[in-house]
Amino acid sequence: MAEIKKILVPYDFSEDSRAALELAATFAKQFDAHLTLLHCYQNAVPDAAALDLDAPDQFFHALKKAASEKLEVVREALHAEDLVVSTKVRANVPSEAIREIAEEMPADLIVMGTRGISGLKHVIVGSVAERTVRGAPCPVVTVKAD
Repeated sequence: MAEIKKILVPYDFSEDSRAALELAATFAKQFDAHLTLLHCYQNAVPDAAALDLDAPDQFFHALKKAASEKLEVVREALHAEDLVVSTKVRANVPSEAIREIAEEMPADLIVMGTRGISGLKHVIVGSVAERTVRGAPCPVVTVKAD
């Protein structure tokens, strides 16, 4: 069996991603593994291009800053449990960013929620978890909050 030393946790602050993080933290304790929390956001506003509008750079800067600050709170809580945790925030399509970071680390395991904050949007554009499972360079564990 392969060693699990680096675990990637895509984290969007949803209930499912919180449940995934709890499981990933359990794995990290068992395997003495490093956790990397990844939050992704898309650097585009739907319909903006069709309306010849550009979202101000300040909006995306504020989005990245807010995500970084919220992830830091989560990182500190996990650190208090004696876990080694790093955070990353990326402006990219989530499934692509997850694959890229997993390859860069390289991750031994990805633990992620099955549903994010986008709700029913996945019916139209497909599930981030599904696309991640298909393209991941390592095993993926998906977690449902309920």
